[in-house]
Formats: sequence, C-alpha cells, structure tokens
Amino acid sequence: MKNLTQLPDGYLNKTPIFQFILLSLLFPLWAAAASLNDILITQFKHVFELSDFASALVQSAFYGGYFLIAIPASIIIKKTTYKLGIIIGLLFYIAGCALFFPASHIATYTMFLFALFSIAIGLGFLETAANTYSSMIGPRKYSILRLNISQTFHPIGAISGILLGKYLVFQKGANLEARMANMSPAEAKAFGLEMLQHTLQPYKYMIFVLIAVLILFIITKFPACKPLNSSGEQDKSPSIKETLKHLGSNKRYRKGIIAQFLYVGLQVTVWSFTIRLALNLDSTLNERNASNFMIYSFIAYFCGKFIANFLMTRFSPSKVLFIYSIIGALLLFYVSFVPNMTAVYGAIAVSVLMGPCWPTIYAETLEVIKDKKYTEMAGAILVMAIIGGAVVPAIHGVVSDMLGSLQTAFIVPAACFIYIAYYFYNEMKSQHSVNKTVPETAKLKAQ
Repeated sequence: MKNLTQLPDGYLNKTPIFQFILLSLLFPLWAAAASLNDILITQFKHVFELSDFASALVQSAFYGGYFLIAIPASIIIKKTTYKLGIIIGLLFYIAGCALFFPASHIATYTMFLFALFSIAIGLGFLETAANTYSSMIGPRKYSILRLNISQTFHPIGAISGILLGKYLVFQKGANLEARMANMSPAEAKAFGLEMLQHTLQPYKYMIFVLIAVLILFIITKFPACKPLNSSGEQDKSPSIKETLKHLGSNKRYRKGIIAQFLYVGLQVTVWSFTIRLALNLDSTLNERNASNFMIYSFIAYFCGKFIANFLMTRFSPSKVLFIYSIIGALLLFYVSFVPNMTAVYGAIAVSVLMGPCWPTIYAETLEVIKDKKYTEMAGAILVMAIIGGAVVPAIHGVVSDMLGSLQTAFIVPAACFIYIAYYFYNEMKSQHSVNKTVPETAKLKAQ
C-alpha cells in the first residue's frame, strides 16, 4: 500500500487495487448463497408439502439472520477493523454451509432453516463490513461508483448459485409435484429423503472456495478507513444511544432505510417465485428447465448494472432510479395479470431495473450522514433493512394463499417499486434544492 494516505474523514487518497478486488469478490459469495435459496424454496415446497407462506420462510430465516446480527457486527467493526468483521463473517458462512450435512440427514424443515440462519449470520457480518468498506476504500467523490463496481460482481455469484442448484439439486425428469402425485405416503417420504441429499452438494463445493478466500484475507494487509480527529488519531466511537439519536433525527436517512427495506423485499420476492411462476404457467416444465429463467434473470441483472453505471455518468443517480422504478412497477403489474408465459419474461425484464438499486440507495443514504463517526452504525442499520427480504416474500406468500394465485400476488413487489419511485423523486428534489442553494451562496460571498 505504497503512497496510500488516509484522509481525516476516513477516505483514502487513492484506491488500493488488489484490496478492492479482493473486497469485491465477497459480493458474489453472498449472492451465490442468496440465489440458492430460490432453488431451495422450489425443492422444499414439494418435499415438505408446504404452503406458499411456509416455503417463503426460507427467506425469512435467511434475512432474519441479517437483521439480528447487523448491529452486533457493526459494534465489533467499530471497536476493531473492517478486515476482522469480514474474517468473522467468512467463518460463520463456512460453519453454516457445514450444517447442511447434518440437515440433509436429519431431514426436517426446521433444521434446514437453522443452517440457513447460520449462513445469514456470516453474511450479515460480510455485508455490514464490505458495503461500507467498498464505499470508503478510496477517494470520497467515487464512493457511489466504487460500490456500484463491487455490486457488479453480485450477479456472477447469483448465476453461479443457480447453476449449482440446477445441476446438483434439481434432477432430470418430470417436476417433483408430478412425480410425487402418484406415490404412496411411504414412497413419497423415501423419495423426499433422496431429494434432500442433493441439497448439500452445492454447499460442499462452496466451503472450499470460502476457505481459500478466508486465507487471502488473513494474509493481506488492509487500510483502516476510519475517521481521524484533529490529532491524527482515530475518533472515539460514539455510544449506541447517541448514534441512534443522531441518525433518527435525519429525515432523508429514515426514508433511505424504508426504501432499502422495500427494495430488498421486492428483489427477493421476484426471484423467489420466478421458478414457481414458470412451473405454474407451463406444466410441461420441470424444475431444472424452469431454473433457466433465473439464469436469464441474473444475466439481465448483470447487464442492468452496466447500463445504469453508464447512465449515471450522464444523469443524476436519483433521476435514473426514479425512471427505473416507474418502469419496474408497470412491468410487475404486467406479470401479475397476463395469464401466459410472457409474464415470466416480464419478471426477467424487472431484473434489468433492479441492478443499480441496492448500491445507489446504500451509498446515497450514507452520504446524507455528514459526520462520518456514525458511518459504521449507519451502514449496519442499512444492512438491517435487508429484513425486507424476510418480510415481503412472506406477505407475497400470504396474498398468494388468500387469492389462490401466486401470479396475482406479484402486485406486492409492484407496490414496493412505487414507493421506491417516490423515494427517488424526493431525492431528486432535495439534490436540486442543494444545487440551487450552492451557486446562490457562492454569489453572495462574491458580493
């Protein structure tokens, strides 16, 4: 890290390339775990004979772990370093993957949920550390761009997770519902146990990758990226009470939390039920073939990030995301009410529009916190907003069970996109007001 200087606000004079790349590699690792949930929801639905609401509990267990661990993780990161937070996260991630081995033999839905919860604790540490660290590890003016670049790696992990699920979890032949329909209870139970053995295969391979990444982080030196006081020393961390009072008084920050909650909720909901939507609309498909639609979704998501990055170099991020959100809501209404396979392609198209949402909301919301000694806790609370991934899919499942239509329930994520459009519209107005005030202030000073 030659010629690298940390500035008083915690940012750096330049970005250390190797450390930034290594940090960005964490993003596909948690994306792979999240996309495997979409495979598990489809598998568990039939093996355990679950309602749509019960199957959505996979996401509730997963994102509930994020919610519970975010603030404890931020406290540890504040008292130590971002690097230590990442190492702890990787260790929990490895432990959670290992729990799939006993889970596949005990063969209870609760045990699988516990394994997913354990993985989520690790990912809570990783996201709390890595999202904020990515925005901090370089010059301040490029913080949003850095986080968007790191997030560009996310779809690669998501595609990898779906491919692992497609070939290691899903099997050839008719779909599970059709195969189990004519079985006796004893045959169905034996078949279900056989299918559950396949669920541990992706996690077995992921453990080796995680161990390699853990070793790289242990041996690599990373900058602190913590704010310094006038004496050139790291600021003493404020108390939780002081921090929450400061953050709670910031109206734009509060709105950012709600937007992030709803964004994560709509993303997880759309991806959780795309495979099921395809199976419902075309009975000739099996799970392995239907999983192709998730691959297309993540490719669309990947392309959407590059398109958004290009647009955001020419227009304000808030303006781009406002237009994206309006189009996204309209597409989801199309998905909800058009009773043919084009609805599935509508869900895929929505993924193009979701690409830039998370990093832009995250980085812009952090930017409204002017005193950077509150950054770690502010970032942790934003990560806690991931609980939207536990709540919104469950609401979707309830609406689906009530209406008797998984497809019509896509009005739930559509409503989320409408609020996000409202959020970015307000951000556009706030930024316009600031831009208007700055030249007028400069003019007064000149006079």
